[in-house]
Amino acid sequence: MTNGITANEYRAALARHPAGVTIVTLDAGKGPVGFTATSFASVSLDPPLVTFNIAETSSSIAALRDAESLVIHLLGEHQQHLAQRFSRTASERFADESLWGRLDSGEPVLRGTPSWLRAEINQLIPVGDHTLVVGLVTRAHADDVDETASAPLLYHQGRYHKPIAL
Repeated sequence: MTNGITANEYRAALARHPAGVTIVTLDAGKGPVGFTATSFASVSLDPPLVTFNIAETSSSIAALRDAESLVIHLLGEHQQHLAQRFSRTASERFADESLWGRLDSGEPVLRGTPSWLRAEINQLIPVGDHTLVVGLVTRAHADDVDETASAPLLYHQGRYHKPIAL
């Protein structure tokens, strides 16, 4: 128990808040690395800064610390299979080479993602049992498709969802 609240109580409360699903990919010179993240947020328009966090226990943390840049993929509702793949064993994440390629700058990029951002790592800030990553966006991609074809993938109550039109 920390500060009068258990980890389970904290998780249960936050599970009720929906989050967009992203996959972060990078290559620090030892091959592609990637992971699913639901903590993504924009921070600033000028300069264009974004943020997400990663657990200190993550198998990807060492590569992230060695990387200079990364790509944040904002997943569409049709990409639940990628979110699940990048949440599992690291060796499975890039096993299917038909799912990804590389940008001209070298970072791994997932094919078919409605939008993605290439960012240079600006700051790594230790915060509790996580590291907060701040990235300076240097390139942005958004598919030219109608809104319904590019609806986001959401994570809520421990499951993936697609948005419901109101």
